[in-house]
Amino acid sequence: MKRLKIVFMGTPSFSVPVLESLIDHHEVILVVTQPDKEIGRDREMQYPPVKEVALKHGIEVFQPVALKDNWKSIINLKPNYIITCAYGQMVPSELLDKYPHHCINVHASLLPKYRGGAPIHRAIMRGEYETGITIMEMVERMDAGDIIAQRSIEITDYDNVGTMHDKLSLVAKDLLIDVLPTIDSMPRKRQNEVEVTNAFTINRKDEHISFDNPKRGIYNHIRGLNPWPVGYALLSNKEIKIYESYMKEGQHYDKVPGEIIEIYEDGIGVNTRDGEIVLTVIQPEGKKKMTVKDYLNGIENKQSLIGKVFM
Repeated sequence: MKRLKIVFMGTPSFSVPVLESLIDHHEVILVVTQPDKEIGRDREMQYPPVKEVALKHGIEVFQPVALKDNWKSIINLKPNYIITCAYGQMVPSELLDKYPHHCINVHASLLPKYRGGAPIHRAIMRGEYETGITIMEMVERMDAGDIIAQRSIEITDYDNVGTMHDKLSLVAKDLLIDVLPTIDSMPRKRQNEVEVTNAFTINRKDEHISFDNPKRGIYNHIRGLNPWPVGYALLSNKEIKIYESYMKEGQHYDKVPGEIIEIYEDGIGVNTRDGEIVLTVIQPEGKKKMTVKDYLNGIENKQSLIGKVFM
């Protein structure tokens, strides 16, 4: 197999398996990633995961604050392909024009569904049973390029953002390596604009869990934010982050949505628009993540929670 000269653009852990596979099979001549960030109270600098891999393999790293103002050095390297995977910035039109059909993006959805920065979150939150990876040509519009290849994967009821993130990153790695040897001769498929859905980046409003919804929707919402950024609701004006839950079979209760209606050994039963959902792993305000069983062990009168309402 011909070894291609590749400039790789990516940032988070999702991109790591893709980069590592490219290093194994081709010649990665430059890694472009987002700038380092200060984290924690001590303001320690944290490298993007992709940078750590690049440095480990002795590959040059480029971290422009704005790629649109710093792209000429990439052209000077004369790569065969520019490949992006969860980079976090738009590729400038100058690069796209210089490398027509050779700027490739790896995206975590079955396009044209879920264009944008949070495709895994949105697919789970909206109750999809399938998602996948799309390899496409890059254009100036976000995730709107012609499709080169796709591979689908099931979303089970037990998946959350974390599990699907890990599964999809491996699918992305395998699909890209399979495609690259014959990518020049592969047909392109234009995206159907009628079928486009958006996957906007998660904001604070999205993180709020409203129990005035069907329990299936709430269940999907909770796992579609787990393990990051994590959904929340307010109980007695204190924020409770909600990591895990399950849907309870049975009748609909004539109670207020969000009202705690039952205390179980493993969780707290909360009323919804059409039944009961049981919260099993939470993080009370100012405390660590814990099982609801442990949370309840710290409450002397557990039954006093019944009748309280999540807002």
